Amino acid sequence: RVHGGNILSNAWIMKLISITIYKCQHANGTPVANRDQPVQMHASHELQSFGYFQRGGIKEMTAFFGRTFVRQSDLNVRKTVKHQEYDCHVYVAGDGLAGVIFADDEYPPRVAFTLLNKILDEFRQLYPTGNWKQATTDNTFPFPKLDEYIRHYQDPHNADALLKIMRDLDETKIILHKTIESALERNQKLEDLIDRSNDLSSMSKSFAKNSKDLNKCSCVIL
Repeated sequence: RVHGGNILSNAWIMKLISITIYKCQHANGTPVANRDQPVQMHASHELQSFGYFQRGGIKEMTAFFGRTFVRQSDLNVRKTVKHQEYDCHVYVAGDGLAGVIFADDEYPPRVAFTLLNKILDEFRQLYPTGNWKQATTDNTFPFPKLDEYIRHYQDPHNADALLKIMRDLDETKIILHKTIESALERNQKLEDLIDRSNDLSSMSKSFAKNSKDLNKCSCVIL
């Protein structure tokens, strides 16, 4: 498949674009406006098929939307946010550890969520005291294996062994949002979130504000 006219025009089918681990500390039922911004533990990207000058924008937008969707999610929730030919898979565990995968919509969601389960479990094993829960700044609890996993699991068939072990995901409900707006809390506007974001450069914000269609804008950058 050829993606014409946007920043992912050279992407391959079933591509993992990014995997990010976050920490959040909100309780279920807390209004989104009262929730702290999630803290990024570690992020990995696979952007070799994209032009050099496109990569910065992709990283910014995956950080912005990943942090936004984690903040919007309750604990113990798995959700997929679809936008045209791309999916954002979000899993927020009960202890506040969260994982986000951005992928082509050909990438199987069950594989993505199984991989997030594995990653979060191994992250906890790396920091058994749970001191990551006190993190207040980004990238202070690295998880180097993420760089290996984003390469290895570009081929979803490499997750076959994981799928056999984690059969409990078959019974897990995954919330599906067919638009970005439906994933936001009622009365929230994407434009306002973009304006307040610390993940986006002034150039990305200006591009977004000058776009006639923010849905198109998010797709073009993401």
